[in-house]
Formats: sequence, C-alpha cells, structure tokens
Amino acid sequence: MTPFTKILIANRGEIALRVMRSARDAGYRTVAVYSSADANARHVHEADQAVCIGEALPAQSYLNIGALIDAARKTGADAVHPGYGFLAENEHFSQACRDAGLVFIGPSPKAIASMGNKAGAKRLMIEAGVPCVPGYQGEDQSEARLLDEAQRIGWPVMIKAVAGGGGRGMRLVPSGSEFAELLRSAQSEAKNAFGDATVILEKAIVEPRHIEIQVFADRHGHAIHLGERDCSVQRRHQKLIEEAPSPAVSAELRARMGAAAVAAAKAIGYEGAGTLEFLLDRDGNYYFMEMNTRLQVEHPVTEAITGLDLVALQLRVASGEPLPLAQEDVTFRGHAIEVRLCAEDADRGFMPQSGTMALWQPAARLRVEHALGNGGEIPPYYDSMIAKIISHGATREEARRKLIAGLQDMVALGVTTNQVFLASCLQHPVFVQGGATTAFIGQHQDSLLQRDAAQTQRAAALAAVLLLETSAGAQRRGEGRRLSHTLPIALRFEMNGSGREATLVELGGHRHQVSVDGQLHEVEVLELVNHRVRFSCDGVMESAAYLRDGVRLHFTLSGVPHDVRDTTRVASARKEGQGGSDGKLRASMNGRVVAVLVEPGQRVQGGQPVVTLEAMKMEHIHCAPLAGIVKTLHVSAGDQVSAHRVVAEIEADLETSA
Repeated sequence: MTPFTKILIANRGEIALRVMRSARDAGYRTVAVYSSADANARHVHEADQAVCIGEALPAQSYLNIGALIDAARKTGADAVHPGYGFLAENEHFSQACRDAGLVFIGPSPKAIASMGNKAGAKRLMIEAGVPCVPGYQGEDQSEARLLDEAQRIGWPVMIKAVAGGGGRGMRLVPSGSEFAELLRSAQSEAKNAFGDATVILEKAIVEPRHIEIQVFADRHGHAIHLGERDCSVQRRHQKLIEEAPSPAVSAELRARMGAAAVAAAKAIGYEGAGTLEFLLDRDGNYYFMEMNTRLQVEHPVTEAITGLDLVALQLRVASGEPLPLAQEDVTFRGHAIEVRLCAEDADRGFMPQSGTMALWQPAARLRVEHALGNGGEIPPYYDSMIAKIISHGATREEARRKLIAGLQDMVALGVTTNQVFLASCLQHPVFVQGGATTAFIGQHQDSLLQRDAAQTQRAAALAAVLLLETSAGAQRRGEGRRLSHTLPIALRFEMNGSGREATLVELGGHRHQVSVDGQLHEVEVLELVNHRVRFSCDGVMESAAYLRDGVRLHFTLSGVPHDVRDTTRVASARKEGQGGSDGKLRASMNGRVVAVLVEPGQRVQGGQPVVTLEAMKMEHIHCAPLAGIVKTLHVSAGDQVSAHRVVAEIEADLETSA
C-alpha cells in the first residue's frame, strides 16, 4: 500500500473540480494550482488550499514542473493527480513526482514513455501483432526525410505530434504541395502545447470511425477493459460528441478489441486508467492509433453505463489496492452520450472565443461537468472546451432525446459557444441512425449550420420588445408614457452581427405590435423577473432567459443564444471596404502571434499565409485578404493581440493582381 492524504490537482477548470469531487468523497484533502489568469476560477475557491504557479501562458504555469512540485511541497500534498492535457502524459513530470516522494496518480514514467509517445507505441504494437496504420515513426525529423516518407506512404497523409493529444499537432495533408507549410504548423503547435515538436506520419484512412477502449490495470498484474466509446464526431481532429456503446461495435468485436487492449496494458506493466484508440474502417477492420496514458475527457459516458467512478478507481489503484472487480464483473446498462461545450464560433470555422460568461444556467436534469459561473472569465490561453453535458438513457434514442432537451434548456450568454451546433449534430439523420464517421461534420457542415428562419424572425421580434421593456425608460412608466402609447417607436439594432430595423406600437399594458424586417408580430410580455421573460408571440406563449447590459442584450430562445446591440442612437456607419478588400488583415480572435510569415515590401497572393496566431492551444493561419505588397506589419512573434486588431496591411499591386 502507498497511503496518501492530500492530493494536488495539476490542472484547471472542470477536470480539477471533477477530481476534487471524488477525492473529497474518499476523504482526501485537495490542493488547487492556478495561473495569474485563473486567480478567480472556481477550482481555486473550491479546493482546501491553492497556490499560484505562474503567469497565464501554459509554459509559465500549468506546464512548469518545478512550480508544481514546489506547490506540493509548500502545502504538504503527498499525491498529484494530473487530470488530462497539460502534463498528464509527460513521463518527466511523473518521474519528478516520484523523485519528490509524491504519489503520481497515473502510470509509471516508463509506461508513459513507451505508450504515451505515438511513435514508440506504434512500434510496440507492431511487435505485438496489433494491426496498425501504415506510416513512418522514425527519428529523422528533417523536412526532406518526412516528405520522402509521405510520398512513399501515399497521399493523403496524416501528420501527428508524438506527444500530442486533443487534435493538437495534427494535420491532414492532401498533397505534396501543402506538406511543408502544414508540417511547420503541426510542429509549432506541438512544441507550444507539449514542448516536443517530433511528429509521425500515417496513411489517412478514409471515413473511419474513431473507437477507443477504456482499460484499467493495477500493480498486482490485473487488467480489465470497460468497453468502448465512439468518438467519431470531430472537428479539427478534436472530439465533439462521444457515446457508449458504439452503434457500430458488436459484442464479438468488443470482446476482440477489448482483449487486445488488455493484452497491450499487461505487456507494459501498465497501472491506472488508460485508453487505446483505434480506427474502424467500413469493413470492420480496426487499426491501433495511439494510447492515452491518462483519464479521458469522455470518461463520464463509461461511468454512466458501468456505474463506476473512474476517478475513485484511480485513487484506489494509486494507493496500491487491487482492482475491486474482474472482467466478468463488468456490466453495461443503457446508453450514454456526451457533448463538449466549447467557446467557439461554428459559423466562423469554429474560431475560438474568449471573454465573460455573462449568464450561465446549466441543464438541470443532466450531468454537467463545468467550472463556469455568472460573470466568469474564459481566458484565451487554454483549451476551448468549457463544459461537458452527459445524458444516460435505457436506449440510445432516449439518451439522444434527453441531451437535445438539455442543450435547449441550457443558458450560456456572453461568449459564443457551439451549443446550437451540437444540437444540430444530435438531430441530423445520419447521427440519429448511428452512421456518423470522422467525416460527418465535413460532409454535412452546411446543413448543420442552417438555422430556422421562422424561429430567427420570432427572436428578432422578441429582441425589439426586450430592448424597449428592459431600457431605463421602461422602468419609469409614468402617465406621459401611457397617454402616448399608440405612437410608433423606431428601433435599430444588430442581432448576431446583422443589422435590423423595427417599429413598435404599444397596444396597452405590455402588448406590442412589432414590425421587423417587413413582418408584423404581436408580442406581449407577461412576466419579466430574475433574468427570465415569459411572453406570448402571435398567440404562442413561451419563456426565454435574458440579460441586459447597457446597449447590449443577451437572450436565448428555444436553445438558440442571441447577442443584440442597440444601435438606435448610433449614427449609421459609412461602409468601408468589406471582406478584407481594404487590405487590412485583422486578428480573428484574442491570441498570441507565433509566426510572421512575410516581410514588409514582399509581394503576396490573395490567400497566402501572413501571420499565425495561437489561441486556446490551437494555431490559426491568417492569410492575405488580397494580392499585393506587404505595406506594414503591426506585430512580431510573441505579441499578444486582441480580436479585430489590424496585424498587417496589404497594398493592392497591379503586377500581383494581374
């Protein structure tokens, strides 16, 4: 046995809170760590103790091994839980914990090194006879050698960071002409996120399913699997929806894949929670992809169908206890689905978002893992995932239906999220039928982004009424207002970035005739209290959540958030060059400049990469808005920029334009 009493959680946000919950249930004290950007975060306030470990950038805080070990020493923590991401799969961190006399709640440094590294894991699996995707995992990382190997494998090729996870450091390369730039981007992203720019190459399997097997092992030689999870719905190679069991995995296939996963864990003397990830092709063939030597983001779906607390199991195994159950004791009940709520704009290529979560109300009847609160800041330095919503039902259809309802009930106002996009995915016929592959979003993105025009029109009518009803003047309903209630009131506002004009005529009480975009509606406000409005629109009564902040109004109707800005008193702006035609390249998000790819005076083509920004651990290439000459560069590598800031100016050039 290896007893411990106080656990330092080397992570942040929802996973830190998740670990705290099981740790407290088991009688352990907890220590939080935080960066300067997270000083007011929930995980800081809910831990027994908390220590600041550095500045906002991960390399200065959550990836700083020395600062983490020192925090454990200061607080008397005798164990460390790494969560996921950051240093969770770093063998040097695991070893540093052991060297400092701390229990690392996870596998040994040797196991992490052998299986956490994608190249090493593939070599081990090939030796063990496990099917693997053809590729290159050699030590020669020169661009010339990697290009030669990619051409040998055959296009399309997948570049993957050996130390990567969560889609970071991963790029799909369709052809040789794009290889050099995508290689540089993958290596840079991997270096910034994991401190290691090494990559492997793999043949891209066309439209596979992403299937993973959850394993658990103890130091006494016992290992089991807890079934599979289907993680095929992804964007940017990052999972958005996970479910268990998979609609595509039979009991016979589950047994085969599970046995292979358990054998792999035993072969390396693995201890703790781990996940082996596979690609499953159309013919039922599976190929080992990688092993995650940690707890997975999507572990709640496995907990839902097995009834097990995986964090509690981690704590028991780390203390030296044998696994409390054998393979034959593992049973599955019902179906579970999880969605990842991310601060990103699906309509703008899933661009990461940051800012203040003005109003947050999680779904009341579902499991929601989060660290959010009203007025809480979402910083631009970390992963864009801000919450996980999990449903469980007797059948897949019941779980799906519950999750859609939960997403529609949830309120997340102030920061753009993928809430509506997730609901669209769950309602798409391909997902309903259980047919989604990793190509699902790419193939159906246009339809997934479509919005209900009639519902949008109702929302615009409600927006106009709420702007009036929640204005300062509405709080002073005097005699003069009542006598003149039939006079029309003109409003101008932007809703979700689109300009709209409305005319309202008060019909008495809180009833209004609203003309917006040429359509008439009758809207009556029945109740307006505690950020909720009960109203009737054209005879249909319903409720919406709202928050008014000066000229800005946030509200959500039928699960769709809307951001409104009152421009009635704002002079109409003169239209300038649109779509970047003024030659000014603007930052599309808050982020850090990691590369400037051109020089002043250089001729560029429209669409040519100019600047690369990093936001929420992902790189985003910003391209020239037109062909011309680089007139001015306003940023340098390492600069922190805000959204919409001009980073470069391109002057149209007749020679280049021609």
